[in-house]
Amino acid sequence: MSWLIGNYIELLGATIGLIYLYFEIKQKIWLWPLGIATSALYIYIYFSSKFYADMGLQVYYLIISIYGWYHWLHGNVDNTSSSKPLPVTRITLRLLVVLTTISLLLFVILWFVLDRYTDSPVPVGDAFTTALSITATWMLTRKIIEHWWVWIVVDGVSMGLYIYKGLYPTTVLFAFYTILSVVGYYQWKREITPSQVKTTAGSSAKE
Repeated sequence: MSWLIGNYIELLGATIGLIYLYFEIKQKIWLWPLGIATSALYIYIYFSSKFYADMGLQVYYLIISIYGWYHWLHGNVDNTSSSKPLPVTRITLRLLVVLTTISLLLFVILWFVLDRYTDSPVPVGDAFTTALSITATWMLTRKIIEHWWVWIVVDGVSMGLYIYKGLYPTTVLFAFYTILSVVGYYQWKREITPSQVKTTAGSSAKE
């Protein structure tokens, strides 16, 4: 009981995070307000555990959740009806190169900052998961299906980091995340039709 009392914030964040992931798989707009609530809780959790890059990432999540909420509602420029949902799309080679380059730059910058200016016990792992999470979340706002594969990598690495820091409820959460990210990919894949294979800007995708 004392353990539950001491870790109730982490347990609450993990529970809301699972509901968030369910809504993400089902493409429900409510994932975004839940994402805001989860981020607020994990700002405290990560600060207490000295995962500073992950804590900063939660601030980014708060901002990107507002953007994602708006874009899912109004980003379907190819349809005159605003009530029609944003379609699932595939990434293009050009966008893949751009996002990979940005992710690498973010990783190097974060690694340098965490290693030089903080007492983070895992600067490389923290920087790696943070950089890829920034990229994956932006891809989610545009409903790019490959964001699921980025999350699989992030979640797998994160589990090892959280076991190291003793964040066991969060470790269980990320184990579910890893499995459900695979489920999410195939769930989204069913909705892709030839007419939906296009870039986030609305042009045809190059397979």
